[in-house]
Amino acid sequence: MKLLKNNWIALWIAAQGFFLQSANAAEIKDDQWGWYFQEAVTPVMREVRHFHEWVLMPVITAITLLVLALLIYVCFRFRAKANPNPSKNSHGVLIETAWTLIPIFILMVIAVPSVRLLFLQDKTPPADITIKAIGYQWYWGYEYPEAKIPEFSSYMLCQPDAGSPNGFKAECLKELAEKNLQHKFATDTFVVAPVNKTVRVLVTSQDVIHSWAMPAFGIKSDAVPGRINQTWFRAEKEGTYYGQCSELCGVNHAFMPITVKIVSEKAYGVWAEMAKTDIEKAGAMIAEYQKTGFIPELSAEPAQKAQQPKDSADKEI
Repeated sequence: MKLLKNNWIALWIAAQGFFLQSANAAEIKDDQWGWYFQEAVTPVMREVRHFHEWVLMPVITAITLLVLALLIYVCFRFRAKANPNPSKNSHGVLIETAWTLIPIFILMVIAVPSVRLLFLQDKTPPADITIKAIGYQWYWGYEYPEAKIPEFSSYMLCQPDAGSPNGFKAECLKELAEKNLQHKFATDTFVVAPVNKTVRVLVTSQDVIHSWAMPAFGIKSDAVPGRINQTWFRAEKEGTYYGQCSELCGVNHAFMPITVKIVSEKAYGVWAEMAKTDIEKAGAMIAEYQKTGFIPELSAEPAQKAQQPKDSADKEI
């Protein structure tokens, strides 16, 4: 009995971890200890939530209640006291036809919106921006090929420290708290994209299989060595969103967070120009923009167009 109780406790803890995995990743402060989906900020995630809430949940609820009702009915209707001489029937055309056709109908009801959602996720519309995400053990690299932003690395802030009591240096955790950054999710550099723009993400890996997942966007794409997968998003709300590598990739798999900052189109333009030469300075600009809304003006390079001297021969003529 004690072993059975411990098994139920372990199952409950595992279920809590499963539900908290998605809730621990977007604007975490607003959904601390949440167990449901994050707020949808892309058309894909909005459709995912709609499919779950209006198709899957009603179907699952109806099946569960029907099975429960049948179990209760069978337990009372066919108990030994009420049936001293049990029936010896082993076949029933009606019930066998029903339990074959009803599941087929249920699968058809689920299949139509499911296939539609799969097409929405898989078919990338014409993109305004292309980002290449490269998985490494154990960090992410990003490149903006069209914007000519060279590849930069993105590491988790406050790396694990085996010598500290809780696995992380207390000074580092204190600094994260002072800066209002999320432990195990904040990174030193991050992806930046403009709001209401279609972003194509090319996902690959340089070592083992990783997975670029962003729950608030409703996307998850495996990063496979030697292969480029593609996904997309169009964020409709400015903010900071977090994700994680969602494929077991080694000892530090838990320390591969993803940070995406959605900003205005003007702020993104300034960041893109600054990121070509100094990614840290560009990141500091985005952090200041999210705090104050201030967007610096890019200083125009002075035009050095020397005046061509007039041809002396013209003067002589």
